[in-house]
Amino acid sequence: MNTLRSAQLSAAYRYCRKLNAQHGRTFFLATTLLPAERRRYVHALYGFARYADDLVDRPSAGRPPARRLAELRSDVEEALSGRYGSHPVVRALSDTVHTYDIDPDYVRAFLDSMESDLSVDRYASFADLKTYMWGSACVVGLELLPILGVPGDPSRAKAAAGHASDLAIAFQLTNFIRDVAEDWRRGRVYLPQDSLAAHAVTGSMFGAPTASPQVRALIAAEVQRARCFYRRAEPGIAMLDPVSQDCVRTAHQLYGEILDEVERLDYDVLSRRAAVSIRRRVIVGARGFGRAWQARRRASG
Repeated sequence: MNTLRSAQLSAAYRYCRKLNAQHGRTFFLATTLLPAERRRYVHALYGFARYADDLVDRPSAGRPPARRLAELRSDVEEALSGRYGSHPVVRALSDTVHTYDIDPDYVRAFLDSMESDLSVDRYASFADLKTYMWGSACVVGLELLPILGVPGDPSRAKAAAGHASDLAIAFQLTNFIRDVAEDWRRGRVYLPQDSLAAHAVTGSMFGAPTASPQVRALIAAEVQRARCFYRRAEPGIAMLDPVSQDCVRTAHQLYGEILDEVERLDYDVLSRRAAVSIRRRVIVGARGFGRAWQARRRASG
């Protein structure tokens, strides 16, 4: 690689790190527990996902989201085929995919899910929502696995992949629960329509200043659904490379505690956004750092 391209690639990774720090504070904290040589690749995957998601959610004058997403897809395909991406997130993504031999179809599946957001704004059942989440969340978890590392035989890697998918679903369900009012304002309802119907909820109820008893009951049920996926995902943490475990363990704990905050709000996610306090994030992060440091010492000794 020539000097110019090397400098551009380094800048691309810094760009992705900045996106992670700005938009994924909990996840960014968790990534600080990874060995330094792995962090930038995780930032690349997150930065690309964040950038693509913003293309869909944030309008740009004169350039419709569909056109911008098509341009990004074209840039990605060229980069995956060996050419040099024109955007920093694509450059970092392509380098990460090639470095860790990540299946490029995962990237394509993610872009497909972003494209579906342009035309699909409701999901009839949880099965339908899971199909969407395969591309919008699960594939990102699978992309991360080679970076995090799964020592052992292929059967262990296969089991870890299942747990990674469960954790990705748990994280995204948490976001859907927390952001239901924001998504409504964007014209989308991710919570399944059959779940809404079971609790006598209509989408317009998400536009109210406070949650009705029906909405609270719906959110309570969805919290329990998300907690099920957190429990299913937890055994996968111990399958990872020991130096990566505390990154995922910290993210698992802090995202799960968003659901605790939802419960403390009595499931009223319309009047206030559920968030884990900075103090709590620091405490959990510090504990994780201590364990991660010991894991690195054992790995190097």
